[in-house]
Amino acid sequence: MGSGPAILGIFIPIIAIIGAVIMIVFLRKYENEERMAMIERGINPGIAKPKTNPSGTLRFALLAMGAGLGLLVGSLLEASTNMDDVVAYFSMILLFGGIGLLLAYNIQLRQDEREKREKQREII
Repeated sequence: MGSGPAILGIFIPIIAIIGAVIMIVFLRKYENEERMAMIERGINPGIAKPKTNPSGTLRFALLAMGAGLGLLVGSLLEASTNMDDVVAYFSMILLFGGIGLLLAYNIQLRQDEREKREKQREII
């Protein structure tokens, strides 16, 4: 009777790994088909690749730092007050995560303005 969850616990990682491998194989297959279609049309596939945007990395890094700081502050808040631990943790994670995203937005906005000014100077 109790062997059902044990068997399920064994099969879940196996199925997840098989699913991930199949997903990677199909992604590579469709990427190759897309490249071949571009070559048939006379388009250079190297040109069509999107350039990486460093703002995504900045945004994720500041969000993770904000969430970590939120966990720390939530722990301190839960220990020092009578507040429910779930409320303390989630409120602080969301608050500091939002602050991190807002900070990333402001940094990216300043970088974009700086690059715009530099391009205008190059034109003049």
